[in-house]
Amino acid sequence: MTKLLQERKSSVNLLTIFTVFTFSLHFLAIIFLLFEGLRIYELIHKKPLTFVQLVDGRAIPEADTLEREPEAIRQFVAKTMAAMFNWSGTLPPATIEDATNPKPDIGIPVNTLQGLTKKVSTSSWVASFALSEDFRQGFLGLIADITPPEIFAKNSNQALTAQLVIQRVYPPEKIAPGRWRVGMVANIVQVRSTDKKKLLTPFNKDFLVRAVDSFGHPLSNSLTPLQKAIYSVRAQKLEIYEVSDLCLTDGYDSSPGSQLKRCGDTSNSGSFTK
Repeated sequence: MTKLLQERKSSVNLLTIFTVFTFSLHFLAIIFLLFEGLRIYELIHKKPLTFVQLVDGRAIPEADTLEREPEAIRQFVAKTMAAMFNWSGTLPPATIEDATNPKPDIGIPVNTLQGLTKKVSTSSWVASFALSEDFRQGFLGLIADITPPEIFAKNSNQALTAQLVIQRVYPPEKIAPGRWRVGMVANIVQVRSTDKKKLLTPFNKDFLVRAVDSFGHPLSNSLTPLQKAIYSVRAQKLEIYEVSDLCLTDGYDSSPGSQLKRCGDTSNSGSFTK
């Protein structure tokens, strides 16, 4: 009887050890799965490597994702506004054939601040994607208000073209990490094809620009030329989030030491203010 009890006691001890060992393995497996899950979660939500745009358009990886070259910021503002006021009456060329035989621009309808529906040029609409989303629609509405309907006229006798003639873009002034203020002195020049009369509208504005992330389309080969143009605008990793009037103290002075100040009153109708 004593021998039988000893065998049973030994059997119970082995079963306990096996149970504890199995439980330990399961516990370690759960810890490992949690660790791997956290790593996968971090990879999913990790921002892609940001590249800094250089003056020549090249991009290099940068540890500080908020830094941008001052000249790249100036060119971004200049190119965006030049495209915004490129009212040629034709579509931006997507192929060599389009460059030699441009297609007419029928315009893109947008809602104005007065609740009306007016048209902006395709070039203006594409360039507007360089603006922050909460500012873009309001700015497009203001552009639609000042875009002459003759831009889209099929009758060549009534055709009207316009472009932005930039006199100066001031060096960016850093106002916060990843944010800059850029002043521009320019004129919107409208030319009627019949008599070649020119109408100059001053466009002296102050732009607030910030660094942003951008992501390429996963199916870039299937994009239309218009979609490619939009992604190209966002690829610059900058956006304009506010525009206001720029006041010059003594008119336009092209010298490096010329002074400028910001208008305190931006309530007039000619101001593009967020």
